[in-house]
Order: sequence, then C-alpha cells, then structure tokens
Amino acid sequence: MNARESTVHLGRAATPSDAAPLRAALLGNPNCGKTALFNLLTGARQKVANYAGVTVERKEGWLTTPGKRRVRLLDLPGTYSLDAHSEDERITRDIVTGEHAREAPPELLVCVTDATHLRLNLRLVLEARALGLPMLLVLNMSDMARRQGLQIDTAQLSALLGVPVVESVGVHQAGARDLLAWLDSDAAHRLQPPVADPRFPIEVGRNTREQLLARHQQVAQIMQATVQEPAQPTQRDDRIDAVVLHPLWGTLLLLVTLFLIFQAVFSWAEPLMDGIEGSVAFAGEWLSGAMPEGVLRSLLVDGVIAGTGSVLVFLPQILILFFFILVLEDSGYLPRAAFLLDRIMGTVGLSGRSFIPLLSSFACAVPGIMATRSIPSWRDRLLTIMIAPLMTCSARLPVYALLIAAFIPDQTVAGVFNLQGLVLFALYIGGILSAMAVAWVAKLGRSNLARTPLLMELPAYRWPSVRSLVIGLYERAMIFLRRVGGIILTVSIVLWFLASYPGAPEGITEGAIRYSYAGQIGHWLEMVLSPIGFNWQIAIALVPAMAAREVAVSALGTVYALSATGDDVAEQLGTLIAHSWSLATALSVLVWFVFAPHCISTLAMVKRETNGWRYPLIMAGYLFGLAYLASFVTYRIAVALGWG
Repeated sequence: MNARESTVHLGRAATPSDAAPLRAALLGNPNCGKTALFNLLTGARQKVANYAGVTVERKEGWLTTPGKRRVRLLDLPGTYSLDAHSEDERITRDIVTGEHAREAPPELLVCVTDATHLRLNLRLVLEARALGLPMLLVLNMSDMARRQGLQIDTAQLSALLGVPVVESVGVHQAGARDLLAWLDSDAAHRLQPPVADPRFPIEVGRNTREQLLARHQQVAQIMQATVQEPAQPTQRDDRIDAVVLHPLWGTLLLLVTLFLIFQAVFSWAEPLMDGIEGSVAFAGEWLSGAMPEGVLRSLLVDGVIAGTGSVLVFLPQILILFFFILVLEDSGYLPRAAFLLDRIMGTVGLSGRSFIPLLSSFACAVPGIMATRSIPSWRDRLLTIMIAPLMTCSARLPVYALLIAAFIPDQTVAGVFNLQGLVLFALYIGGILSAMAVAWVAKLGRSNLARTPLLMELPAYRWPSVRSLVIGLYERAMIFLRRVGGIILTVSIVLWFLASYPGAPEGITEGAIRYSYAGQIGHWLEMVLSPIGFNWQIAIALVPAMAAREVAVSALGTVYALSATGDDVAEQLGTLIAHSWSLATALSVLVWFVFAPHCISTLAMVKRETNGWRYPLIMAGYLFGLAYLASFVTYRIAVALGWG
C-alpha cells in the first residue's frame, strides 16, 4: 500500500472486527512528538476526559490498520522517568505498572523517542523494558535526524534492546506507515516481552543509585554501537539559541513576541467577537419577536441567550492566544522562554514553568489554570494557580474601557502618550506587580523550602504541524465551552431570577429592580461597600459580575435604566455614570476590578484542579480582601485630593 492509500485509510471510519481490539499505549518523554503521532494515527476518532479522581487529561483514540486490525490507543502523559514526581507522571507510572485501579495495563507499550535526542530518550526506554510488557520502539522525527546527519542502525538497536524498532514522522501524513505495517505483521499478533542482549541485562526493581549508573552506562554503549553522528554536526540550533537565550537580546525578543501576540489577540479577535455579539443580539431579538411577552421569554432572552453570549464572545481571543502558544510550543521556542525567565521569576519564588500558565491567563484565567498541569512541583503549581486571576484577563477590558472613557480625559502626556492609554497600561502593570508581590509574600512563608530547579530538555527547532494545531485548538474550544459555558448558563438563570422577582408593587415611581431580590441584596451590600465609595447600584452590578466580569457593564446599564426616571433612561451609560459618580468612586471601582475574583468559572476551575473547596475559598477570601483594601486606600486618597 502506498503512502496516499495509507493516509486515505486512516481517515476512514473504523470497521468492526471479530477480533478483540489491541490495547496499546504511547509512552515517551515530553517534546518527543508523541501527541503529534497520536493525532496522526487517531485523527478525529479520539476523546479527551479526566482520569477518575484527578485532573490529568486522558486522551484515548481508535485506529484501524490497513489490515483491518482495530487498535485502542492511549496517549500517556509525557514523563522523563517512571520515578514519578508529578500527578501526570504518577498516572503514567501506575498505568504501565498495572497499579491504576480503573485502567488495565496495555497489551502493547509503544515507546516514542525523539531520534535527534535518542541518548536522553533511551533512559526511559530501558526503564520501560524492565516492566516485561510487549514493547515497540518508535524513532520519531527520523527525517530530522537524517537531515542532521545522524545514522541510526535500527536492526542493531532492535537486537541490543530485544524489541522491534520502526521509524516515524508524526507531522507528515504518511509518517506512520511503518508503524501501521508492523501492527499488521505476524510479530504484532504474537506479542512477546522484550528479550535483551546478554550485554545489556534488564534492570528490574526500584531505581537505585547503582541501577541508574548501570542504565546510564548502557545508554552510552548502545549509542556507541548503533548511532553514527556526523563529523561536523549542524550548528543551526546553537546559532539560534545564542540569540534566543541571551540575557539581553533573548529578553528583548521575548518582549517583542509577547507584544505582537497581545496585539493579535485583541486586533484579530475583534471582527470575530463582533460577529458573535451580532449573532447573539440577533438571536435575542428574533426570539423576542417570535414569543409573547412573559416569564419564559424573559428567561430565554435575558437569562440563557445573554448569559451564554457573554462567554462565547471571548472564545476567539482564547483560541487566538492558544494558537500562538501551540505554535511556539511545537516550534521549540516556548520551553526556551520558560528557561530564560526562570531566574527572574525565581526571585519571587516562582519557576520558569509558571510563565506559560500566566501568559494564558491574560486571555482567561480558566485555560491559564488548566495549563499549570505541566508544573511538576505541587507547591509551584498551587502558587501559580493562586495568582493567575491577578493577570488582567480580557473580561476586565469592557469595565476598564467604560470607566476610563467616562472619567479620564482624552489628552496627551508629554506630547506623546495618551493619558487614557497610560491608565489602562497602569492597570495591567498593577495586576502583574500584585501577582509578583503575592508570590514573594508566599515565598517568605516557605523560606525553609529549597527552590525547585527548572530541569527541561530543549527540543530541536521545527515547523509546527498544521494537523496538531487544528486538533489542539478544537480540544481547547470544547474544554472551554463545556467547563465554562455550563457554569455561566446556570448562574445567569439564577441572576435573572434574582433581578426579576418579586415583582414591584403597582403605582411605583422608581425602578422596579429596587424591589427585587437583587435590589435588596444591593442595599445590604451598600452598607459594607460604602466606605470604599460604592453606591447600591454598583453593589447590584457586582452580583452578576461574579458570573463574568464583563457582565458588570450590562448590569450597570440595566440597573440605571430600571432605577432612573424621565430622560435619564435615554442617556448613554458612560455619560450617566460620569454625572452620577465622583472620580474617587470611579478610581475605586477600577482598582476593585484589578483584584476582585469576579469569575465563578475561575473558582470552579480551581476547585476542579485542586480537588476540593479549600483553595477556591482561600483564593476568593484573599482576593476580595486585597480588592477592598486597595479600593479603600484609593478612595480615601482621592477624596483627600478633592476628587470626591
């Protein structure tokens, strides 16, 4: 079968077979191209879930070989060793050793290695060989190895390890042809445990110091016997790293890259966000015209459509940001950025691995918190989770834009800088500095603990796989919609009920919302929030803002529309609040939104990632405390300056 025929067959739906499907699992180091190979083999026939009781993602897919053999393929979390140090690595270890309570050990262990870094990958291969499971070694990125002048004697490597060896290219459509052919071979139907060469005995049992040294010597001997390196190896990656990892030029390059990413996130996403907003508005208007006025129409239009629409509108920004993150990760740059920032972030007790989750949090804290799963140290991961909401997410922008336009003059400073832009920049910097300050305080509380060093393999630079990018973006979109959309929908319905009931008495001359449950809550909250300059209308807006920060803008419009009289209803919201609030109150509200955890979906994600309500409650408590303190100081200083 030629490459084209193999590719076409991979895209076909699976055909049922009388034989039981083969249970296989992909095992490999991070950055070895294992997931790209998994995507190539399974395509859309895969599902992503979580392992029971933990937050590690479980990726399972199905494939049918050219010989009609069915294979159930499990993509195990990447690991450098079966001596587990993180939750991901523990899952991998427990599955391959048969210790996982709900996942049977695989019938075939497919060890995926990076052929350009075979020396580093062979340590895990030798560990896996000691398990006694039938095993296949896959030399991935074999095309890149050949371009670098590496010559690997696969027959000799197979003989020394006692396992079959095939080559693959996970980013090419025909890159799994040899692997598929092997799965159809007689050897794959008569699976046998590894039979090692006497010169390379299998080390069984717990990894002792002696075993590690012996395994290291085995790797060196295997490499000498099977791999011929070029006399003058390529210096391409070294030349690039001389700039990328330079303390000055590398940092400047990273800053420029981040600047361009954020420009793209906001500029590219705007047309898509406008389209979603228009679709949501059209759906609401169409439903309003198609249904008679009543409770059900109000629930669907004001609760369901408006609530879910407030979440869907930010999906383009999430996907654009993740597109760049996936591109940078697949190209090999992102691990280098983390390495570059490790020393800087270490001054406040963070690891360079925290960079990627915190970067994601600028779009939304939910995917940022999800991205902390790559941090092996639980303490570093927890600290990153706890400060992720302090990054200025896109949901804050509507609030910032409304108040800055209403209260900050549109004028230049020093003839160059726009004052409104400087205030917005200051709010972003305030969030970053606050996050670093919280991390530094947490570091003082655990000063007796040694900092976790950043140990990672820097992969070779390579072109990203379009197929992997598409599948990765699809997965992120589905995860975001399932985990966030459901929460927002539920909360929106609850808030609609609070703002609609009980109905106002007849003959009232003020807004009906005053008599609703939401109005009553607003007046109760005003007693607590009045010291920081908030009135009862602002207090009401803070309630729906718990569902999503940007809802505060529409909530303020609703509150003022329902509570105002006469021509005030027709005034634009910005003009209305500019006449109703003092500058001190506006500044206090801005500072409040820098800190306050107005995002139930974020708290729900923290609960999911930490398996309990302890840390979400701690997060909500300390963030609300910071918000109140910062707003109180801001309001009192502003009043003292005569801005009250």
